[in-house]
Amino acid sequence: MTRGARVALITGASRGIGAGIAQRFAAEGMHVAVTARTLNEGDSSIEGSLSATVDAIRSGGGTAIAIVADLADPEQARSEIVAEVERELGPVQVLVNNAAAYFFHPIEEINAKRFGIAVELNLHAPLQLVQAALPGMREGGAGWILNISSATGELPRRHPKHGSSGPLLYAATKAALERATAALAEELLPANIAVNSLAPQAGVVTAATRQYYALPEEAIEPVETMADAAFALCSGDPKKLTGRVVRSLGFLVERGEPVHALDGHSLLDGWQPDQIPASRIDRTGEFDEKSVRAD
Repeated sequence: MTRGARVALITGASRGIGAGIAQRFAAEGMHVAVTARTLNEGDSSIEGSLSATVDAIRSGGGTAIAIVADLADPEQARSEIVAEVERELGPVQVLVNNAAAYFFHPIEEINAKRFGIAVELNLHAPLQLVQAALPGMREGGAGWILNISSATGELPRRHPKHGSSGPLLYAATKAALERATAALAEELLPANIAVNSLAPQAGVVTAATRQYYALPEEAIEPVETMADAAFALCSGDPKKLTGRVVRSLGFLVERGEPVHALDGHSLLDGWQPDQIPASRIDRTGEFDEKSVRAD
């Protein structure tokens, strides 16, 4: 395998946002390692697999490997995941922490198991992967860490009015991850390592999130906007583009970043910075009960 290309490790990349980011990074020449629990189609009740992500990248001429791992399991050695990437591709220079547990339950239904999984997968695993990847980033003189968050982690800008149960565990752990992002960006600035957080502006409809969301058309964005925003955050000057906690569409408009198809070739019509209406960006911080199946 050819050395020299930037190496990226992306978690939760068997489907949805993680798979989209992996394909977009590979289209830009990165060597990509993807990890999740589902290796092959049929291994999960949800559509998508690591094999499908890797096949899509390789069919486009890219380099990718799959590593099966359950990041919700506290016994999973996160350092071994990074070590395997290093053996196969080289030191991890780009780390995207995308894997997450989507628990949307009322407080009475939050038991010790659900609490443990949410904290382990949404907060502890990302930080342990950072610890494991840091030596290689330091030795290489640069690095990019991106934590995928959620708009639910932001404090709502309105007074409670719906009385519906919502994303208590998910929102709390994502808020913690965003605060950790800011702290890590400060700490790792001298090492030339960027640390940023990115969340969809409203919702990216994936096979997994269909279990919880029924979003209206005006509250949906394509996976390509997340993928291009992620690429921008993982390819900028680590000394300058760091410590940002951003939402996808607002960030793309702010920087005038073009939005491409996942293969990196064509531009995605209707989603260029000058085509994104302000009304979509202003949705940040809202959480409407119509968007959540409260079960």
